[in-house]
Amino acid sequence: MDDVLGGITAALGFTSAALHCGIKAKTGALDLAVIAAERPVAAAGLFTTNLAKAAPVLVSREHLDRAAGHARAVVVNSGCANACTGDAGLQDARNMARAVADALGCGEHEVLVASTGVIGVALPMQKVVPGIRNAVQRLGRDAAADTARAIMTTDPFPKEHAVTVTTPGGDFTVGGIAKGSGMIEPHMATMLGFLTTDADVPPALLRRALTESARDTFNAITVDGECSTNDSLFAMASGASGVKIDDRSYAALLDGLRAVSRHLAIGIVRGGEGATKLIAITVEDASSPDDARRVARTIANSPLVKTAVHGADPNWGRIVASAGRSGVTFDVDRTTVRVGGVLLFENGLPHDDASPRAAEHMKGAEIRIDVNVGTGGGGAATIWTCDLSAEYVRINGEYRT
Repeated sequence: MDDVLGGITAALGFTSAALHCGIKAKTGALDLAVIAAERPVAAAGLFTTNLAKAAPVLVSREHLDRAAGHARAVVVNSGCANACTGDAGLQDARNMARAVADALGCGEHEVLVASTGVIGVALPMQKVVPGIRNAVQRLGRDAAADTARAIMTTDPFPKEHAVTVTTPGGDFTVGGIAKGSGMIEPHMATMLGFLTTDADVPPALLRRALTESARDTFNAITVDGECSTNDSLFAMASGASGVKIDDRSYAALLDGLRAVSRHLAIGIVRGGEGATKLIAITVEDASSPDDARRVARTIANSPLVKTAVHGADPNWGRIVASAGRSGVTFDVDRTTVRVGGVLLFENGLPHDDASPRAAEHMKGAEIRIDVNVGTGGGGAATIWTCDLSAEYVRINGEYRT
């Protein structure tokens, strides 16, 4: 597997376009993008588990069902979530799909929709629809970088990645972009994400691979423990490479999706609102992988742990307390905690003499926390998060003002 350039359009058979249509107040700020295939292709989606689902989530789920796991294009806007906007918002999402369909000459149900931004605000459709028509006219393979920027809200940098996977049947490419900086918690995919591949994948197998790859990538990150109304993750497979994916070659597709998704997911955490440190929390020897994920996620979402990391304080007590309240089998007398490889807690007793060495590690930009819960079950998992800073409070305190 090799990294390649091209992001969302690195895979054959896909084009994209991005522009400023006027949703964002700042002149020239990219706020609308279209990603299109040359024809209807296999598609899959994962969506927020939040019961307050935004209009584009409802429309995209419906369209994937109606098209039996196929799609021709995705239209996405930033600057307005089109969430909690009632029947009018639902119609706006449908009109976005219809505008793309009319411009491409495909069925409305073959277009997926995604939105991100402020909740409870109506889309300026008098700007969005002409913007969509303009974007479709600009579709090409050279706009991937702009497409990654057009989906950003509070993100400090764009996130895109692509790889080429070599198999006995030939090479295929997986590319993707993602946005996410705040309101990030893994109850689906935690953000907006778009993946493309030129492998030939049946819809059911594509959905299976998307679900499995998200489990340990997009669903293994958290910034602030918040599950958005708009979380959506889409994958489309053009088949343009001629490499057919079946049960025998499925592992190669999964590896490609995981590689791109992990890069994007870690980028989301690294660019979390107010973040200064990337934290990898690994839990081992839990009763099951699910138990390990639960312990790691509880630690990752602890404001006390996140603020301690921000201050480079190796406060193992906060880590142990979080693990103990996670709701899974836990024995403090068999637990060990390491920070940056430095043993701070073992079998119910502290190693405070090692704290200075752990504190030095925590002054860096990438922090490792390893917890062994000692159940003998062998379950392991890693969750990525970031520190909690005063800047996070400022960003969210001023989000609508």
